[in-house]
Amino acid sequence: MSEGSWLPDIEYDGPQHCWWESLAKALVYRFFMIVLTILVAYAVTTDTTASLQIGIATNVIKTGTYYAYERLWDRLRIGGLIDG
Repeated sequence: MSEGSWLPDIEYDGPQHCWWESLAKALVYRFFMIVLTILVAYAVTTDTTASLQIGIATNVIKTGTYYAYERLWDRLRIGGLIDG
């Protein structure tokens, strides 16, 4: 952090992983989250079709947003808060 400032220094840096590593990470994580979402939806609704629709629809959206978030986060360096 800069002297006299309560905000951390944020520095832009190039990606630490290539795009396909980020995509693979997002897809594997999302697979587990699809299963979890379907199980929770089924526990609430006890409707197999609705549970599958909920699980797939929410996770398709979340996969794209997670990938974008991962790529952005990989480029930021927040001085004093995150080391390496």
